[in-house]
Amino acid sequence: FAQSSPFACLIPPADLALWTPADAMKSQALFDKMAAAVKAKGQELVKMGGAVFQFVVSDGGEAGKFILDLKNGSGDAKAGEDAKADCTITIADADLMAMADGKLDGMQAFMGGKLKIKGNMMLAQKLGSILEAAK
Repeated sequence: FAQSSPFACLIPPADLALWTPADAMKSQALFDKMAAAVKAKGQELVKMGGAVFQFVVSDGGEAGKFILDLKNGSGDAKAGEDAKADCTITIADADLMAMADGKLDGMQAFMGGKLKIKGNMMLAQKLGSILEAAK
């Protein structure tokens, strides 16, 4: 977010240096942890997962699309979209972080309409233990 940005006038100059695009989407830190875990424990996570997960952070724009491939080779985790994902999870940034922090139960989020799942719903249930193993 450079000073020359047309939006720079909306941010006080003292705060401009502190503002980063990551501030806009808190779940980016979670995606980064997933990517690091796949690099470190890819084979183990692939055995647990056996699927390609697509995350869509509903209020995250293009940055909110993340692929967690725990099906092919030793796994992969990267920004983007996979139209053939086995399980697509759509959730708001704050709700994803609340789930990651254990403050929001996945089933409650699903039943309350905060969490949408497309594809194999049973795979989404595996995700909790996969994410725990990824820590």
